[in-house]
Amino acid sequence: MKPSQHAGDTVSTAIQLVLYGAIALIAAIAASYGHDLAYQVNAVIVVIAAGLAFIWTMRRAPAGTGAPESGYMDDVIRAGVIATTFWGVVGFLAGTYIAFDLAFPALNLELPWTSFGRLRPLHTSAVIFAFGGNALICTSFYVVQRTSAARLWGGNLAWFVFWGYQLVIVLAATGYVFGATQAREYAEPTWYVDIWLTIVWVAYLAVFVGTLVKRREPHIYVANWFFLSFIITIAMLHVVNNLAIPVSILGSQSYSAFAGVQDALVQWWYGHNAVGFFLTAGFLGMMYYFVPKQAERPVYSYKLSIIHFWALIFLYIWAGPHHLHYTALPDWAQVLGMVFSVMLWMPSWGGMINGLMTLQGAWDKLRTDPIIRMMVVSVAFYGMSTFEGPMMSIRAVNSLSHYTDWTIGHVHSGALGWNGMVTFGALYFLVPRLWGTKRLYSLTLVSWHFWLATIGIVLYAASMWVTGIMEGLMWREVDQLGFLVNSFADTVAAKLPMYIVRGTGGVLYLTGALIMVYNLWQTTRGRIRGSEDATVGAVQAA
Repeated sequence: MKPSQHAGDTVSTAIQLVLYGAIALIAAIAASYGHDLAYQVNAVIVVIAAGLAFIWTMRRAPAGTGAPESGYMDDVIRAGVIATTFWGVVGFLAGTYIAFDLAFPALNLELPWTSFGRLRPLHTSAVIFAFGGNALICTSFYVVQRTSAARLWGGNLAWFVFWGYQLVIVLAATGYVFGATQAREYAEPTWYVDIWLTIVWVAYLAVFVGTLVKRREPHIYVANWFFLSFIITIAMLHVVNNLAIPVSILGSQSYSAFAGVQDALVQWWYGHNAVGFFLTAGFLGMMYYFVPKQAERPVYSYKLSIIHFWALIFLYIWAGPHHLHYTALPDWAQVLGMVFSVMLWMPSWGGMINGLMTLQGAWDKLRTDPIIRMMVVSVAFYGMSTFEGPMMSIRAVNSLSHYTDWTIGHVHSGALGWNGMVTFGALYFLVPRLWGTKRLYSLTLVSWHFWLATIGIVLYAASMWVTGIMEGLMWREVDQLGFLVNSFADTVAAKLPMYIVRGTGGVLYLTGALIMVYNLWQTTRGRIRGSEDATVGAVQAA
């Protein structure tokens, strides 16, 4: 190392140590004078995080802080794979628990921390932002390096993104359990967590764009367009939707910058596009890379992928008002959201067709390769969800489906079927390559995971479709005098059998995820299941 470089590293280390020390001190003061328990717990977590960062920086200071500049930066991707797997199990476990909680309310345990109202945002955030978010970050880092023939830009900035995002997850989750929430769908974290997430997300954007700028490939592969649109749009949505004025800098409560119907419109402009860009565009970036790689076939139509991209990002941004049918929102805005939602069906199915037709000439792999089978089922669920969503946005259908479990079934068929399955396929693809093993530990266990997850999704979604439509019909049933026939309690009692079926589906899905954890763990240790035929194992050879 050159003397000038060593001096620069020393100064950088000193600045980091001062920064971590200052953060720990400020957070300790906040923990002492905080106005509510959730704020104090979050402040203590920040103290611990800053202290650990301080110690880690001190321990590695003699070796210098600069990341090596040769080869791909895969260490942070490996950490992302581990975090994705861990948070996935946490999210699925929380979801299964609260599913049974609705069937058996005694599972609330008469404690505020285990009530459905607090565990529900914990579950949604764990699955969407912890499991899904880590999957998107680590796969985007993998894809952008391989398709750009360039190392991640920014040196250790990628590690800042990874650990900063984990801190967001922990702060948000503990806040929910201790009662701190903005009560905004998919945007529950409190104001100070939102500020920290903004800083982390800007760093994420910088790493991704910086890598594209220094690419050695002249062409930007289509998956990177989807990843880039997801990163940029989520940043815009997050900032606008979370504009708020804190009641105090020593408390978690805040007031939204918007009010009334404007607040509702901003929330669902954010909420639906969080689905559209976080859970759709980002995961389409995964689809456009991992499906062709696993199938060993090029994308069926590159031209269709470009049309899919531009049509999707233009139409999706206008669809949010369909969440506000029959409200104080002006009729023209409701109709606008409905029309653009129906139009979304066309580019969405264009993407589904492109993904499925990528297997042209390789359909036999569905018999021998459970990973590609998992990816194909995920694309099929994407097509089903993106047909069901536009249909449910039509006002006549929405009058029956809104506020019922039909919506819950729709969301979970997309989240578990599309997002979950394509992520599982990506993890099975990545682990042997990132850990340098010949193949996965067991393809038989992948098949078990596939069938358990698929059956679990079908049980979950089908039970919610049945109970949701029943619920909607019971709410609108009237007698000869025009009075409602059923009370709300009647609908709750009628849904009990389907709630048990839903919980059973969740158990199957969680069991499949636990099998995946075992399979991936054994793979990282370089083991191969001896009882499997060697010719079957060759399917997953690197």
